[in-house]
Amino acid sequence: MATISEWLGEPADLEMLAEVLHATVHDGGSVSFVLPFPIESALAFWRDRVLPGVLAGTRRVLVARVGERIVGTVQIDLGTPPNQPHRAEVLKMLVHPDARRQGIARTLMTALEDVARQSGRSLLTLDTVSGGRAETLYRSLGYVTVGVIPGYALPPTGGQLEATAIMYKLVP
Repeated sequence: MATISEWLGEPADLEMLAEVLHATVHDGGSVSFVLPFPIESALAFWRDRVLPGVLAGTRRVLVARVGERIVGTVQIDLGTPPNQPHRAEVLKMLVHPDARRQGIARTLMTALEDVARQSGRSLLTLDTVSGGRAETLYRSLGYVTVGVIPGYALPPTGGQLEATAIMYKLVP
């Protein structure tokens, strides 16, 4: 059983977070990166792109651990414009391929909705590969698809552009 906690920027966790991202991309996860994707690039993502937001308080990161090992993570971006203080964006739902099909993603998303409420956010938005496994999960959690953008991004292996679904959920 995984335990969920907030990552507060502890440097000791950076390598585990990088491993989850690296494994996800190499397993075909369309999460902004393409192959080749070395572990150093995954580490740089967490250190240079995510950590500054965590330290600034504009991004919160939840992690799922089995024992001491991080096996999943999801982020909420609270850095919205002044006219959108009620909204946040869900980013980088990642579960290590070795830890899938155990309810970790669902547990992370439920915990993320609690963080949103505690942060005064009542509208969550996200994008995901149209027709992918994650879209099915998000729908089962009550997210609504508002549209699909064709040719939005390359899959990790390159090749044909994939469509993305834009989704939202009200979290009163």
